[in-house]
Amino acid sequence: MKIYTKTGDKGETMLLFGGRVSKTDPRCEAYGTTDEAVSAMGLARALCKDARVKEVLLQVQKEMFTLGAELATDPSQYEQVRTNFGVVTAEMVGRLERLIDEVDAAISLPASFIVPGASAGSGALDVARTVLRRAERRIVALRDDGLVPNPEVLRYVNRLSDLLFMLARLEDRALPYELVTGRKA
Repeated sequence: MKIYTKTGDKGETMLLFGGRVSKTDPRCEAYGTTDEAVSAMGLARALCKDARVKEVLLQVQKEMFTLGAELATDPSQYEQVRTNFGVVTAEMVGRLERLIDEVDAAISLPASFIVPGASAGSGALDVARTVLRRAERRIVALRDDGLVPNPEVLRYVNRLSDLLFMLARLEDRALPYELVTGRKA
């Protein structure tokens, strides 16, 4: 099987379980942006030093493929994606909330703004977070157009961006205040 199919050469792509759309379709923008976030998380995972941060990142990267499959499926085919790939669940959202609480208990957030880039790992996590926030805005637009039948998708992305923020702080927890905030203590 060749990696190239030539089927997208005219500016269209296929959704999962059928249907062709323009590559400028809002669904492509949403799942493409989530794909960017997954790649940014991969870079962060490669750059981070903390084993727990790396473990959590790998887990959520894998879950993001489920989310991407939902976004790449027309709502008329939603049962197909549920049956064949699974969908984002309230349990997945709850697990993210527990992870956020776990990290929160392990760190002390500064009382001022945090300047991204205190370390390569946290900087990459903050990039992943901001890409995910852009994906969230695209997903809201899809939801508003009736193209995201599962409300857990938006909840998951919202919690995941919070988790990425916290993981960046966990990665930098041993760094001096001045490095993290850009200000003297």
